[in-house]
Amino acid sequence: MSRLKQTYLKKIMKEYDPLTVEEVNEAAKEFFPMFDIVHRMMPENCEVEDTLKVMETVCNMAQKRRDYDKGDVGPFGFNKSKDDINT
Repeated sequence: MSRLKQTYLKKIMKEYDPLTVEEVNEAAKEFFPMFDIVHRMMPENCEVEDTLKVMETVCNMAQKRRDYDKGDVGPFGFNKSKDDINT
């Protein structure tokens, strides 16, 4: 086996770090309550894939709302007040 292949295989094997049962369990505890909230609001005959797509959009929106509520957003460009320009 060439040296390049050996180096490549070592790198792949080093990066491969399987998840533990506990890590998967903790992720599931965090994921499924949010999934259930979105799924309950979906139409009756929707599929899981549809719920996952909507959930991604809802989570993005929630992240933007979090930034907005914290005050991390705005003012931009010509909307800046004179106080913002001087600081």
